Amino acid sequence: MGSTVSDHVLQRLREWGVEQVFGYPGDGINGLLAAWGRADDRPRFVQSRHEEMSAFQAVGYAKFSGRLGVCAATSGPGAIHLLNGLYDAKLDHVPVLAIVGQTHRTAMGGSYQQEVDLHTLFQDVASEFVETVTVPEQLPNVLDRAIRTAYARRCPTAVIIPGDVQELDYSPPTHAFKMVPSSLDRGAWTAVPSEESVRRAAEVLNSGDKVAILVGQGAAGARHQVETLAELLGAGVAKALLGKDVLSDELPYVTGSIGLLGTRPSYELMRDCDTLLTIGSSFPYSQFLPEFGAARGVQIDIDPHMIGMRYPYEVNLVGDTRATLERLIPLIEGGRGREWYDTVCANVARWKETMGRRAALEADPINPEYVAAALDPLLPADAIVTSDSGSTANWYARHLTLREGMRGSLSGTLATMGCAVPYAIGAKFAHPDRPVVALAGDGAMQMNGLAELITAAKYRDRWEDPRLVVGVWNNRDLNQVTWEMRAMEGAPSFLPSQELPDVRYADFARSLGLTGIRVERPEDVEGAWRAALAADGPAVVEFLTDPAVPPVPPHASWEQIEATATAILKGDADRGAMVRQGFKAKVQEFLPGRERQ
Repeated sequence: MGSTVSDHVLQRLREWGVEQVFGYPGDGINGLLAAWGRADDRPRFVQSRHEEMSAFQAVGYAKFSGRLGVCAATSGPGAIHLLNGLYDAKLDHVPVLAIVGQTHRTAMGGSYQQEVDLHTLFQDVASEFVETVTVPEQLPNVLDRAIRTAYARRCPTAVIIPGDVQELDYSPPTHAFKMVPSSLDRGAWTAVPSEESVRRAAEVLNSGDKVAILVGQGAAGARHQVETLAELLGAGVAKALLGKDVLSDELPYVTGSIGLLGTRPSYELMRDCDTLLTIGSSFPYSQFLPEFGAARGVQIDIDPHMIGMRYPYEVNLVGDTRATLERLIPLIEGGRGREWYDTVCANVARWKETMGRRAALEADPINPEYVAAALDPLLPADAIVTSDSGSTANWYARHLTLREGMRGSLSGTLATMGCAVPYAIGAKFAHPDRPVVALAGDGAMQMNGLAELITAAKYRDRWEDPRLVVGVWNNRDLNQVTWEMRAMEGAPSFLPSQELPDVRYADFARSLGLTGIRVERPEDVEGAWRAALAADGPAVVEFLTDPAVPPVPPHASWEQIEATATAILKGDADRGAMVRQGFKAKVQEFLPGRERQ
């Protein structure tokens, strides 16, 4: 038997260095599945419980490996299920390739079973490249271009292959009219801004006395350069959530996360600075940046499509972060006064003390902030942390100290629920020798996480370091939306929409042969984390937490940040109501009509 189109798809993926494909089977990709059998499962087919999870796993793999994530699904419903994970890749600028089946060409246009107009379906999410392979000679160019585009533009792309085409004998494109040959290598390249624009940026930065730096995930490859520049400028550094692992939170001038889930020091850094440098971030909430006209601005981003937004920057440098900073740093004048730097560092120290006091407050039964605070010093030096959306993201953003060498991410721009556990599985395949910790609320676990524990159990023996710890905040409440209703609408929790069924997450884990620990008392929190991190395989730690602890906005005053949790937890209804109304005004001022984070 000769090589089929499906055989060549897998061969080409191997040649591109793809080691696993996250997918779910279906008859729309039967030809590909048969080829996988002939190829001895190379690249490895990783079976999720749902195609959306396959896409999330591909995103997690790509985020933590820096390589292409690949997912596969059958035609019709399988392709549709991929969409949410692919949109996560699109909005967070992650290279992912989706390989999707389609009904046979002879049936297309005939309202056939599972026939969906896949080009229309994918035209937005894979807007940079989506194509259907209709003849074997078309395949190498389409597949190579999809992969090259995903890498170059940091986006999802899609290749659609009808079922009958998958089974055709493969023949390469010839040297003939209307044939499009292809090549494998994509080469390395670096974009740099002009010398003149770098000089203008240096002039702006050198003129500042109170410099603030905002970093996003685009600065991840330039840790040393960002540190050097910050120290020369005496600057404070705030981090967008996707850039939380760019710099160590142990650095005294790193103010932590920014935005609604951010810190008070980051808010003050932006409020009081006279110069703003944004590096590798498209952080969208301009209300958390300096007032327009209050600060001069410079932005660095590799994507000209994303440059110059969010703030009226004077200089926009389009280029690779590391290469651009290496050209900028020699032009920066050091030796400026330390008053601003000392103020930033003092604010950071005060914030850490305040968060420690909030985490120490008694709650019924467990303070959710304490759960994250207790994990913080226990994280292994090489840990990878994933967080779900919801109130859990607040505790990830504010209580976890990501030290140098650690990695962390979440669904930054789409802010979708249910990504933490599949992200963690993708991270384990990217780094099978590193421990991974996933942080999820009970809503996210009921949405996606429980089923993907089955996937973790299935592949636990494939990982050199088998530790995959899932921490679950079980408060029987969709807590972030509950607090948004209280803060923005002044309404109590609407139980039919907010109250969740009580699920025994630890018991479910044990039913799969995993470690399962249920924690009902605060004195058992630290020991439970230690036990999970010492387990010889995946573990679920379920904490019964108090839904009444508010994730307060960072623009609340220091006094409000401390007083609100205390007032509410002590049952001081009048004081609690008064402070909540103050928060309502603050949040409405900053975030009118905001949907779930």
